This record gives sequence, C-alpha cells and structure tokens, in this order.
Amino acid sequence: MTGGVLPVWWDDAADGPTNMAADELLAEEADRRGSPVIRLYSWTEPTVSLGGFQQLAEAESYSEISGLPIVRRPSGGGAIIHGTDLTYAAAVPKSHPWGGTTQTLYDVMHEAMVAVLRELGFDARLHRPSDGDPPSNALLCFSRRSPGDVVVRRSGQPAMPTDPKVMGSAQRRLGTTVLQHGSLLLTACLQVGGEARHEGLTELADRSTGWTARSLADRWTARVAETIEIVREFQPAPFTSGHLPEVDARASRFRDPRWTARR
Repeated sequence: MTGGVLPVWWDDAADGPTNMAADELLAEEADRRGSPVIRLYSWTEPTVSLGGFQQLAEAESYSEISGLPIVRRPSGGGAIIHGTDLTYAAAVPKSHPWGGTTQTLYDVMHEAMVAVLRELGFDARLHRPSDGDPPSNALLCFSRRSPGDVVVRRSGQPAMPTDPKVMGSAQRRLGTTVLQHGSLLLTACLQVGGEARHEGLTELADRSTGWTARSLADRWTARVAETIEIVREFQPAPFTSGHLPEVDARASRFRDPRWTARR
C-alpha cells in the first residue's frame, strides 16, 4: 500500500476518563477517514488503567497501587500504571491491511519501536514465548509477557525471558474499527513500590543518547508510516481540544463507578 497520510495527534495531558473518551472518538475518526490514526498522550496524575475484562476487586486488593485513581479501558490486556510512560492509541478500519488480524497491528507498532530503540543503543527485541515467562495472568501489564511485547536486555547480561518489558499493547475490535492502546515505559513510577514498580528506558540505558518522549514519538511514528509507504503528519492542534464537547459527554461514562465496577 502506498500513498496517503498517517495523521498523528500529540495531545495535552488529561485524566483517565477524558483520555478513554478521546480514544473512543479516535476510533470513529479512523472510520470516517478510512485510514489509520494515532493519538499520543500523557496523564495529569499517576493513574491505573484497568483492562476491559479485568476484575476491579483484584486491582483494589493490590496494595502497591492503593490510592491511585482507576479507570477502565475499553480495550483488553493487563492493568497499566500511567504517569511515567508515553501512552498511545491507534485506530484503524478493519478493512485496512493493519486491521485484518489481532497480531498485525501489534507487530507494526512494536517492530517500529524496536528499530528506533536499537538505533538509540538499547538491545531491544520482540518477546517470544518460552518456558521461563512470567505468569500470564498477572494483574499488571508490565509484569506479563505476551508475544510481540517489546523487551530490553540489561547491559552486560544474557537475554532472559524475564528481561524488562518496556512496551505493551491491547486491543478492542469495535464495529468496523480496531482500537489499540499501548504504553512505552519511559521511567519507573516512584509513586508505587514492590512488584508494581518496573524499570523504564531511563533505568535501562547504559549511556545518555539525549532522547525525549517527543523525539522517540517522532522517530517511531515516522517509521510506522514507512511500513506502508505513507507520510506521517503531525496535526496542528490536540485531538481532545478539537472534540471537546463530544469528549466531555463520553467521559461521564468512564467516570461512572458502574462502568469501572462492571467486572
């Protein structure tokens, strides 16, 4: 596939319900355009996003994340502690080559990030299942390993199934579109401890390469677009501010305790 544009929005920081509402609208934007779209964003405070099929009671009993706001994503996967990560939402029509199978969109996003991280000196790779994998039912996304997750080998050590995971994604197929959420862990979240605190790129770097969240996003989204020979185009205004009435209306559902406690 050649030609066309991959629109990318760099959004303002927002709370959990606002971010989730914006991502649902992003899926509709992909359907309207008939092409992939990406939204990059952050959070106004450390927040746990719970996978769409996870039990709220399990998260509430996890002492290391006690006190953090919890929002339920429309997508599946494990819970993520946001606040020190680069979060993205990608949406694509099911009719698009990236929307055909679940693994296709994962691999497009993750392979591009592996390539960028390797250029920056990280020994990054896609995770492949093995007998030494951590438990697949762990509450937290970064405590799990799934096929195609982005992991980084610690400097001077052999590659292991438990090498730090720095990027994971989860999907939801919505009508005619696919919505994928993902998180790149930039640095460890100091608001949590124990098994909830995971190493990010800052802790895993063995030398300074001057990268920032913005520069990583720039290189990564450009490489994603290159996979199907289209042009990455950053949009001039944040996605959320351009859809504020609709975002505010939808955010009320994600603020509703009944939505959060639906499982």
